[in-house]
Amino acid sequence: MNPRISEVIPLSNYKLKLIFTNGEQGIYDCSNFLNFGIFKELKDKNYFNQVQVLHGTVTWPHEQDICPDTLYLDSIKEHT
Repeated sequence: MNPRISEVIPLSNYKLKLIFTNGEQGIYDCSNFLNFGIFKELKDKNYFNQVQVLHGTVTWPHEQDICPDTLYLDSIKEHT
């Protein structure tokens, strides 16, 4: 099983800085989702910035979420 999210920080250009439970950090670009279904609401930057961690993944107030495995596998890892 891949690590889960322990902390999320919204960045500009619809990106998220992710801190994983194993201590790794990565940047995930959400811009590819912005034209699909329930994710269209994320285009509103104020709404996008309301992202939070719930049950090891990222989520927004109207229950949009992204699979934690996708977040881990597709994020660009930062070296600390």
